[in-house]
Amino acid sequence: MPPTPVIISCDPGVDDITAILLALASPELEILAYITSFGNTDSKSAYLNIPKTYAAIARHLEQHPSEAKRFPNFSSTVKPILARGSDGPLEGEIHSAQYFHGRDGLGAITERHPELTAAPGYPFLTLTDKSGEEVVRDLLESHPARTITYIALGPLTDLARIMETYSALVHERIGRIVCMGGALDVPGNTTPVAEFNWFADPFAVKKLLIQDDHSTLLPLDRFIMLPLDITTPHELPFPTYKARVDPSFETSAQPSVAADKSPLVHFTSSFLEQARVVMLQFGKDAMELHDIVAVWCAIENPPYPESATDALAPGWKARRRVFDIERTGELTRGFLVVDRREDESAYAPGSNRAEVQAELEKLTGNDKPLESTAVPALVDTEQAPELPRVSSPGIQSCYATPGPDTLLALLLQRIWNV
Repeated sequence: MPPTPVIISCDPGVDDITAILLALASPELEILAYITSFGNTDSKSAYLNIPKTYAAIARHLEQHPSEAKRFPNFSSTVKPILARGSDGPLEGEIHSAQYFHGRDGLGAITERHPELTAAPGYPFLTLTDKSGEEVVRDLLESHPARTITYIALGPLTDLARIMETYSALVHERIGRIVCMGGALDVPGNTTPVAEFNWFADPFAVKKLLIQDDHSTLLPLDRFIMLPLDITTPHELPFPTYKARVDPSFETSAQPSVAADKSPLVHFTSSFLEQARVVMLQFGKDAMELHDIVAVWCAIENPPYPESATDALAPGWKARRRVFDIERTGELTRGFLVVDRREDESAYAPGSNRAEVQAELEKLTGNDKPLESTAVPALVDTEQAPELPRVSSPGIQSCYATPGPDTLLALLLQRIWNV
């Protein structure tokens, strides 16, 4: 089966770059372009992190030329397009996650490891002055219909701008859209209620997935959402990284030393060491693999022919969820509002969380039901006044994967060959 051509829309921070390394090491994909934007850091820093990554791989392969086959998407002849995306959201203030990713997006390696910012990997990329929308248009027009997957690892701003201008083209020719974003039945990761990507531009989410004006709605039959509900359990434990990849790995208090390891391991350890500091402050010695799950989903679930019925690969499961998104709330920007009175797949209002968890812990396997199916609601809810109905037919939301251990093994093998 030929590789799936993909466009990666990203705000390259620590997990985006790890996801891109997985994509570069995956023969199932063919990377056509990167569209970089604001998000984890400012748009300029995000843009520069792609050539930094390519430069790290180039240095690694100079020292270990026999390992070139490990990165089938890295080549001096097939060069992905690198395009600048949006500097800010469709509306409202710019928000970033520099508290986690650092001002440069990679844990401040610019200060700690200046050797990693030199000799950028531009020879392995095709630079362009075209906008992200123009790049996507050209690629959709030049490839067979329903073959390209658009992987959204950051805010959906650029995709919203694409739909404003080329909606008909996207509907006709896009194969699949895989999006990491949102939090349905779990707390947020940037505020108590919101996941970062959709918090960064909730206006784009509304325009693409929910808005009554269908002119900018995505083809929802080809859209799959990877919310925090499913991505958070997938982790790279830092003790495992230390044991399997880099025995000298610690934190930014003891920075990585290039002479002690391969260029690729030095690069990943240099941006993971500050991520470890932040995660330990949250009480967890692991990095959550949010964006990596999205790339994994694209690897295992290529676009399906127009005449076929969409079916996800074994181990992957999704159900349609109906929600709206809060855009201007003082405390609730990015919050996904689910009508829990009618949605049987939603967490039931009034349920005792401890009782729910006890029921779930009796179950085995990765395909566990949502809390609402374990314990019924303990309260009656009013039927009036009626809330506005969301016109969306529902968004296909992933709730099961082949499992965190499967992804961890794939990540270790493909990126670090262990």
